[in-house]
Amino acid sequence: MVTFYLGCSFSFEKAVQNAGIPIRNVEQKCNISMYKTAVPCYSVSTFCCNLVVTMRPIPESKLEAAVLATSELKEAHGAPIHMGDPGLLGIPDLSKPDYGDPVHLHPGDIPVFWACGVTGVEAVINCRAPLAFTHYPGCMFITDLKNDNVTVRSSREVPQVHCISQDPLHYSIVSAEAAQKIKTLETLIGIDPGDRGIIHLRCQDELLKACLSISHARSVLITTGFPTHFTYEPPEENDGPPGALAIAAMLQALEKEVAIVTDQRAMNLNKKIIEEAVQLGILKRPVPLLSYQRENANSALMFLCENGNPGRPRFDHLIAIERAGMAADGNYYNARKVNIKHLVDPIDELFLAAQTIPGITTTGVGDGGNELGMGKVKDAVKKHIKNGDVIACDVEADFTIVAGVSNWGGYAIACALYILSTCEIHDRYLRKAVGFPQLSKKMVWLLALPSVTKALTRYKRSEKDDFSSLVSWPRATFHCYPYNISVKREGDIIMMIWSTFLFCNVTMDNGYEMILYTKR
Repeated sequence: MVTFYLGCSFSFEKAVQNAGIPIRNVEQKCNISMYKTAVPCYSVSTFCCNLVVTMRPIPESKLEAAVLATSELKEAHGAPIHMGDPGLLGIPDLSKPDYGDPVHLHPGDIPVFWACGVTGVEAVINCRAPLAFTHYPGCMFITDLKNDNVTVRSSREVPQVHCISQDPLHYSIVSAEAAQKIKTLETLIGIDPGDRGIIHLRCQDELLKACLSISHARSVLITTGFPTHFTYEPPEENDGPPGALAIAAMLQALEKEVAIVTDQRAMNLNKKIIEEAVQLGILKRPVPLLSYQRENANSALMFLCENGNPGRPRFDHLIAIERAGMAADGNYYNARKVNIKHLVDPIDELFLAAQTIPGITTTGVGDGGNELGMGKVKDAVKKHIKNGDVIACDVEADFTIVAGVSNWGGYAIACALYILSTCEIHDRYLRKAVGFPQLSKKMVWLLALPSVTKALTRYKRSEKDDFSSLVSWPRATFHCYPYNISVKREGDIIMMIWSTFLFCNVTMDNGYEMILYTKR
């Protein structure tokens, strides 16, 4: 016989109590609740099963303290693997644990789940061993090892907790170091090159929370398209599609499903853009291109969900980047108050429908307040943006990312997803502590980042912004945060060393300056 001793979450209860956090099962004088989940474990030979978890109710204000208290106690399962709605783990009813006793939540408590050693019991049962002895759940072996004096050493190891969804309730974890990088990105893309007053529209930490939500998503739908050139066919501006492709490229690298929905009249244009992006190596493969038309009251629901069933959404996250947004009067306006409704398909309806479908979260990226998703800051748009009382988008997104140029917001999302993917704390939480770290895929993610070659694709000058792209650039100086680097060959990746810098201003030999884009 071979004996295995597995860690137990009972070992960290003292550390949790020392952090001023109540232990509800101790208060209620009962065993902890244990549940079988729908999360498959990493199989080895005949040992296979789904993860078993313990649940402890934690006051919402104490979530971060609970994560901090347990994260370094790795022999006792470490940090939680999920915080929020038990249904996301496949647990139908907290009042009916598979092992142990039901533990009741107090008002304001959040169910927090840790990996459980009873998972080993499930693995032994499933391997059908002829003889095996296990502990009885809740009756543990006590050792003489102590877990005192455990400290978190650096910002890379300090966890932060952020709420990323209210329906279903869901929290995520990220390291303080990764969070700070993304917050710096958010500040940098908030530069207002046109002095339009967008500083008044910014909401703190929206980029971080949006990207945490996208990181958890399985399938993402992106929309873009803002017609401004009325004398051209098609009338699209160049802001939006490059940022959308940057997001799509990173999502593909992260092995997520991604599709783009746009106006029917712009399908051929976007098809050509996607085909060229694949040829240039920006995209690994073509992105499915969709259009949406309202046929009846259930059209949006049918588009977003399988057979119109809200319990089976096709997409977990919707992203609008530089997409014309519907104003309060039902029309669509450019910055000059020109009504462009005749050029815009009602894709806003998808974002409105998503507000009623649990499990679909939305993000809007804009630079002027008339873009889809900017309804969250519409009061500020009306007050601070020229013509804002007319052009302000009325449709909200869960997260609103405001940038000096919307493309910058798209590039920042791609870069933030890279930061999260290389964050060990977030990676562990994302895979629910099952399997092994995914950092071996780091080079694949790195190659998907926006690069100089990708950023300097030739686009026709936009009427809305005084931006244009370079035809050639033999030399450029990159003013990188916080260092300066000279680059002499085309194609060097701007975001190549995240430990060194985060974002770049670029000064070209011909006098252009660029922040992942060019400005005259």
